[in-house]
Amino acid sequence: MLVREILDSTRTTFSFEFFPPKTPEAWDRLFLTIADLRALKPSWVSVTYGAGGSTRENTHNIVVRIRKETDLTVVSHLTCVESCRDDVHTILKRYDASGIENILALRGDPPAGHPTWKADEDGFAYAIDLVSFIKRHFPHMSIGVAGFPEGHRDTPNRLIEIEHLKAKVDAGADYIITQLFFDNRDFYDFCDRCEIAGVHVPIIAGIMPVITQAGMIRMAELSPGTRFPAPLLKAVQRARTDEYIEKVGIHWATEQVRDLIDNHARGIHFYTLNNAKATLKIYESLGVVDSSQFV
Repeated sequence: MLVREILDSTRTTFSFEFFPPKTPEAWDRLFLTIADLRALKPSWVSVTYGAGGSTRENTHNIVVRIRKETDLTVVSHLTCVESCRDDVHTILKRYDASGIENILALRGDPPAGHPTWKADEDGFAYAIDLVSFIKRHFPHMSIGVAGFPEGHRDTPNRLIEIEHLKAKVDAGADYIITQLFFDNRDFYDFCDRCEIAGVHVPIIAGIMPVITQAGMIRMAELSPGTRFPAPLLKAVQRARTDEYIEKVGIHWATEQVRDLIDNHARGIHFYTLNNAKATLKIYESLGVVDSSQFV
């Protein structure tokens, strides 16, 4: 099913994100995680690309396996970095032949050691170029793009940032999935600014619980603009050990999700890190056993 059709027929969607594992053992764990979370009846699941398209083949293998072995709707990430137009056209043809019709179109992170990466002449410089290409050659596909409630590190001018987002939507994007955030006020403000700018597609909130001290530091390194509210930092400091930091993080994320549901967010996207525990705990804390109970 197309994500745009799911969004048209569902008040609030709930989706899960996975990434391609690096070892055979991790592959086994991933599909155990998918089996555990499948019971929650998500609206769809998505699979990421590595930096510079480094996991391209594994991403393809995972989404095709999910498509063949489950009843889940699956979205494949697709990035501009290190991809020429012929490569992308071949990938999309493979997806189309396998019944994969949902794409999250992203610029992507530069390859390791190449922070100033620029697209070749036959490549894609920005996500809008990728959206336009997909829309032109595979118009039946449903396309999502990324949004940044806390700002984009490469576009410090927030007015221009929203203009870029609107351009992606005008080029054919059906919905927006945001980067993670820890203060729902940032999300609501982002939605209001999108509305003012004329961006009217569904905006889906990206949620990732803090699980460990190291994980929180890693989040800050990967997304330098990530804002950790002082109450969350105080709670993490009190917790001291990762066992209790996990409890703090899950509780914080649960309250975020509860508030988003109460305020009629169009969707909630869980960054699972290929682990079912936190998402299952959030559902348990909210007193539900599958996503259909939220609506």
